[in-house]
Amino acid sequence: MKGALGVEDGRITGIWENDPPGEAEGYVTVPLGGKVLMAGGIDAHVHFREPGMTHKADIGSESLAAVTGGITSFIDMPNTVPPTVSLEALALKASRAAGRSLANYGFHLGATDGNAASIEDCIALSGDLFGGIKVFMGSSTGNLLVKDEETLERLFRIKGKPVLVHSEDETAIKAGLDEALQKFGKDIPFRAHPMIRSRRACILSTAKALSMAIADGTRLHLLHVSTAEEVEMVRAAKIHNPLITAETSANYLWFCDEDYDRLGPWIKCNPSIKGAGDRAALRKGLADGIIDTIGSDHAPHLEEEKRKPYPECPSGIPSIQFSLPVLLTVAREEGIPLTRIAEVFSETPARIFGIEDRGFLKPGCFADLVVIDPDEEWTVQGTVSKCGWTPYEGVRLHGAVKMVWVNGIPVLPGCRPTSGTGLCPGQPLRFQAIG
Repeated sequence: MKGALGVEDGRITGIWENDPPGEAEGYVTVPLGGKVLMAGGIDAHVHFREPGMTHKADIGSESLAAVTGGITSFIDMPNTVPPTVSLEALALKASRAAGRSLANYGFHLGATDGNAASIEDCIALSGDLFGGIKVFMGSSTGNLLVKDEETLERLFRIKGKPVLVHSEDETAIKAGLDEALQKFGKDIPFRAHPMIRSRRACILSTAKALSMAIADGTRLHLLHVSTAEEVEMVRAAKIHNPLITAETSANYLWFCDEDYDRLGPWIKCNPSIKGAGDRAALRKGLADGIIDTIGSDHAPHLEEEKRKPYPECPSGIPSIQFSLPVLLTVAREEGIPLTRIAEVFSETPARIFGIEDRGFLKPGCFADLVVIDPDEEWTVQGTVSKCGWTPYEGVRLHGAVKMVWVNGIPVLPGCRPTSGTGLCPGQPLRFQAIG
């Protein structure tokens, strides 16, 4: 459909088919040349490493990577230093983002074995300041593993916020690592990663999370789904609890275990990338609505860290810049319509987290806008992320981000993070109460 969209004072003022009416005269016009206009992406799963790990990445550098990839709003995970497990830590993060972020910014609150009661207080007092409650049911970078069963049960009974779960069974992971050490010694090959962070570890933990969510009516958001079995488990669980939602990342839609021998440490992430059949099932789950959102799980590490042997090599892939182009390429390959991409990329994250006035092309919403050329073919050459590397290097993609506005201000092409007024237009996200 051809049309026009009006923006004034950072918000969308009108949307018209074909040409705008007479009252739109006087606008500065930006012709898009037949390209596609979408609401800016909302990435609810990023690790921007600030505070505490800014040698790897920071809010300024990674918000540039975000907008370069069509992401206009992000929600950062709590496993920083210090971890974001209190309103004080949340305020520290927000203060560091103010005036330095090209994209709109928000944060999740982290759960620990000792803060379930304080989280409930945070929701009652300041629930509009954070997106959801992150629960690690398996260890990962900046370990916030929740091991106490009574605490876990209390967290799953929380209302008013989504409970976001990193779902891997710690006992199964330890067994997988012990088996690999016995077989390989310290020279574990990276192709063993999906045997260590195994599908069994994912299935056991996800089965537990879904069962608890069904029993308690939890607004569960299952993160980075990586197996075919989990797709079908989520499909069944949604029948019993329609509040359950699921996320995967571009990494699981693109790579598979056949890539470990070629890419090794560069695709080591948690949960692990699994087989070609899992990738196919995730693509199907994306097409038919079982996968609700795409979170990049953007997790930068320095090259020298990733070049270490398997036991010392940190898990994580910097991918936010390429999440939308990969998604567009997958959509082309699988016959998925752009309307479905708009849902998982922008609209559904806004609904799940109650993000006010963002994620939609509607009058009154903030003018977070992305122009894409779904037909442009291009090859990945480098990244603007501070870590300086990407496993997508040399990959041929079909679908390019051409222009980006954040709160009505153009940020792509040509803008770089500075402290200058107006050049970093990202605003704090506000989160409405959800039932």
